[in-house]
Amino acid sequence: MRFATVRLRDGQTRAARVLDGGMEILPYADLGAFLSDPGWRDAGAGSPVAADEVDYVQLVSQPSKVFCVGLNYLLHVREGGGEVPSYPTLFAKFADALTGPFDDIVLTGGSEAVDWEAELVVVIGDRIRNVDRHGAESAIAGFSVGNDVSMRDWQRRTLQWLQGKTWEASSPVGPVMVTPDEVGGTGPDLRISCRVDGQTMQDARTSDLLFDSADVVSYISTFITLRPGDLIFTGTPEGVGFARTPPIALAPGQVVETEIEGIGTMVNRFI
Repeated sequence: MRFATVRLRDGQTRAARVLDGGMEILPYADLGAFLSDPGWRDAGAGSPVAADEVDYVQLVSQPSKVFCVGLNYLLHVREGGGEVPSYPTLFAKFADALTGPFDDIVLTGGSEAVDWEAELVVVIGDRIRNVDRHGAESAIAGFSVGNDVSMRDWQRRTLQWLQGKTWEASSPVGPVMVTPDEVGGTGPDLRISCRVDGQTMQDARTSDLLFDSADVVSYISTFITLRPGDLIFTGTPEGVGFARTPPIALAPGQVVETEIEGIGTMVNRFI
C-alpha cells in the first residue's frame, strides 16, 4: 500500500491512501495521526478523490522524533575520509526542519555550502522500546524518500553536526510512504539517486547500507521510545557536493530531484 498526506482544495490536510489513478481520503489530519491509530493496517476505504484535486505536502507534520544516520554507506565514508563506524552514527533534526516533497527551499544566505543528501527514510508504525531485530521489522510502517539538505560550513563549525543539519524547512520528505511488502521487505534493494539541474550526482542501491533499517530501528529503541510517525533518515550514498574537487554548493534557481525506485521522486527548487 501507498499512503501520503495531501492538501485538499479547501486547504485542509488529510492522510490518503494512494491508488492507481486516484486516492482515498482518510479521516486523519496527516499520516502521523493515521499511524497513531492502532488499527491503521486494517483501515477501510476512504472517500475517493482524483489525484489532480490534491497537492502532496509534508508526510508527517509533527513527528515526535526525527533521527538521522551519518556515514552509513561505505563509499560515502571513504569519500569524506572517515573511518567505518562500529555503531550507527546518529544525529537528530527537529520537526521544523522538514518540508514537503515539492516545496521550494529558501536559501537565506546564512550558509555558503548547502549540500544535497538523498536518503531512504523509515517511517515508524508502532510504539516500541528496546526491541530486537524482529520487533524492529514489525514496527516499520514503510519507507519514503528524503533529502538531508546540509549546511556544511555550519556542520563543521564544531564536532556536533546538529547546527548544520536542522535548518528551518530545508529537508523534504515524501511524496508517499510505501509499505514494506511493496518494496521487497524491510531491507529493500532499491536504486537511490539525486540529480541537480538534471545532472546525476548520486546513484547507488539502498542495499549498500552498512546498518540496515531494522538494525537502526532496534538500536535506537534501546535508549528511547519510538512512536508512530517518527522518521529515520538512514544515510546518504557517495556523490555529495562537499566531497567533490572542487566542492560544489547549491545555488539559487537550481532544482534537486531525489528519487528512490519503487517509492517516488521529490522535486525541490532552491530559491
